[in-house]
Amino acid sequence: MSLRSPLNRVLGLGSAKDGTDHFWGQRVSGMALALLGLWFAVSMAQLPGFSHADALAFIAAPWNSVLLLLLSVTIAYHSYLGVQVVIEDYVHGPGLKLLSLIISRFVHSLLAVAAMYAILTIGLGT
Repeated sequence: MSLRSPLNRVLGLGSAKDGTDHFWGQRVSGMALALLGLWFAVSMAQLPGFSHADALAFIAAPWNSVLLLLLSVTIAYHSYLGVQVVIEDYVHGPGLKLLSLIISRFVHSLLAVAAMYAILTIGLGT
């Protein structure tokens, strides 16, 4: 017994089978953010001071640079997934919805690349 209507069976319409990827992406990136956020909070609490030199020294440490890169990319990805859900739920015009999704993807990508560039510039000392 199928829950699909006869018309949907004829037209081949059914589940898009796309929601589970989005669901798992949100959950996994959320868990990663919890762990990386905890590391970041503890690291900030252990800094000797909050001067510019202390921040540069923190970012220049190899493990800190790698973890900051992971944190930045994970934040951008998780934020993109969340904004995508909001746009899909609350923007009703098809053209405006598509434009909003495209702009969101570009803005999140731009922010992730800018963060990666800044961290790598400081971490590599260039």
